[in-house]
Amino acid sequence: MASEKSNRNLHRNVWSVTLTSFFNDISSEMILNLLPLFLYNILGVRTGIIGLIEGISETTASLLKLFSGWISDRLRMRKPLAVLGYGLSTLAKPFLYAASTWGWVLGVRFADRVGKGIRTAPRDALLADSVSEKRRGLAFGLHRAGDTAGAVIGLGVALAVILAAEKKAIPFDRETFQTIVLLSLIPAGLAVLIIALTAVETKVDKERKAPGLTLAGLSPSFRWFLLVMVVFTLGNSSDAFLILRAENAGLSVSGILGMMITFNLVYTIASSPAGALSDKIGRKQLLTAGWIVYGLVYLGFAFASSGSQTWVLMAVYGLYYGLTEGTAKAFVADLVPSDQRGTAYGVFHAAVGITAFPASLAAGILWQGVGSWAGWGPSAPFVFGSVLSLIAIVLLHMKPATARVQEESS
Repeated sequence: MASEKSNRNLHRNVWSVTLTSFFNDISSEMILNLLPLFLYNILGVRTGIIGLIEGISETTASLLKLFSGWISDRLRMRKPLAVLGYGLSTLAKPFLYAASTWGWVLGVRFADRVGKGIRTAPRDALLADSVSEKRRGLAFGLHRAGDTAGAVIGLGVALAVILAAEKKAIPFDRETFQTIVLLSLIPAGLAVLIIALTAVETKVDKERKAPGLTLAGLSPSFRWFLLVMVVFTLGNSSDAFLILRAENAGLSVSGILGMMITFNLVYTIASSPAGALSDKIGRKQLLTAGWIVYGLVYLGFAFASSGSQTWVLMAVYGLYYGLTEGTAKAFVADLVPSDQRGTAYGVFHAAVGITAFPASLAAGILWQGVGSWAGWGPSAPFVFGSVLSLIAIVLLHMKPATARVQEESS
């Protein structure tokens, strides 16, 4: 494992990956939070199709995360795949400028998610390999904080463009969306340059044979945690539905962007302290707290009756993300040896992402009304998600997912 510079300083890869995610998220968040509104309001796409687009996109990314993680273990390399993935996503973004049908949007989202699928598992393994177990939660928390700080800035830029258009009595239209797409290319290019020029490859144990692409070689505790995450994710549909729910409750486009800025500010503030706290009190405790917050927020979205209520709920939703995102990734690294982390992260992301497909598709269908959920309308997917979060909490504590004893020296 790559050594830390000192007991006080984190490895340079932590800062490299954090800055890369910071700039990449400036770019991505400028676009992605407006994409469901672009599809729904400008292209006239129904929520079922939006769920299909999100499901296919995320499933594509997840399948590739599985293979890229395994390949990074086989090649004993992390950085080249991370650089390739960020580069491909950057190349895909300009094509949204010409998007005129939902099929075109699906194609761009597909290419962008291919890039995400290639980079994510090797990048997470690079980060995990660069710090000791005792500082792993802090490192992943810092990474998430940088990621979401970029989201705040990206949303702020998008909001400024929207408000400038509204000042001229121009509604959110295709031209405004195209302007935002063009602006997003600058930070996307910076993200690729940073990781290419500043990250360094880590040392992976070459004495042990690289794992096969199978769950059999991974620990029982990891496999149990994977099952719990799948159950939770079945109710965790794309956040695009939260944005549509806010609009349904009365928020304007500029109000939605303000809501998302608030969400990401809370997420940013909470991530690093939560990651450090998980190093002290344990990952399971933080995940449990986060999932409780999630369940309550989703119940709130189910019964929200005003745009201001969804704004407050989205702020609390940022706390859920801060408590769980970095913690879950650090927990994965705790449960497997260093030479299996690429594969483990790939399996983890693949399982979660593949499950996100039926989750998003079901949310879109439930929203439109089906079976016993027909009377619930837009509330249905949020009630469903809240129930599954409680089931996941019970499963998490039914069988201990105890971190294995690390063989590396800190």
